[in-house]
Amino acid sequence: MDASPLGTDQLIVAAKAGDDDARNELIRAYTPFVLKVASRVCGRFLHAGQDEEISIGLLAFNEAIDRFDATRGHNFIAFAETVIRRRLIDHFRKQSAARAAVPFSDLETEDDEGHPISQVDVQAALDRHALAEEAWERRQEILRLQQELAQFGIRFSDLVKSCPKHKDARDRAIQVARRLATVPAYREALVKNRTLPLRELAADPLVKASRKTLERQRKYIVAVALILMGDYVYLQEYVA
Repeated sequence: MDASPLGTDQLIVAAKAGDDDARNELIRAYTPFVLKVASRVCGRFLHAGQDEEISIGLLAFNEAIDRFDATRGHNFIAFAETVIRRRLIDHFRKQSAARAAVPFSDLETEDDEGHPISQVDVQAALDRHALAEEAWERRQEILRLQQELAQFGIRFSDLVKSCPKHKDARDRAIQVARRLATVPAYREALVKNRTLPLRELAADPLVKASRKTLERQRKYIVAVALILMGDYVYLQEYVA
């Protein structure tokens, strides 16, 4: 879907460069998309001007414009949907924490027919929905990583074999992956050549591993680096 004759990709580039008109055009064109995603996450139809979830969704879409990196090969629509979902889940969590501090007497209200509605039950339902959304997000991250690893000729089964068995060796491999993910020259070589820049890493004084070790742990290091470089919020918890 093109947001204007310029096309979505061109508008994103312009918006990231500071063109407010391009940013506003993107937000205007994709507002129906944001409403659709937010309504699906909330499990109910949202009304403009009444539900704050719409504002949260639009802010998340604006954030997605700034964070989107076309060089990663990601689809902007899928990326924006992920950001919107995560921000709404964060919103649900904050709501849950806030309600925990409210007196129980304030948690009862009535529906249009005068029947009592427990806000505790309502919030519990929202919490369950948020947990389901989070589980969905984790599955999506795993699928995206699987697809990205395939571009490097790596399968999940390969990671089991190449993952260091001892914690100290695993920690050192993760540190190498962090170095790989943070040094621009290493990142560029990884993405461009689809392989580990072994010679450069082995010569790096901050990398405490021999070339032989790097070769043996290559697939694991690449996988961790991709997680650190990408939009893998949940998977990053495992390599923190």
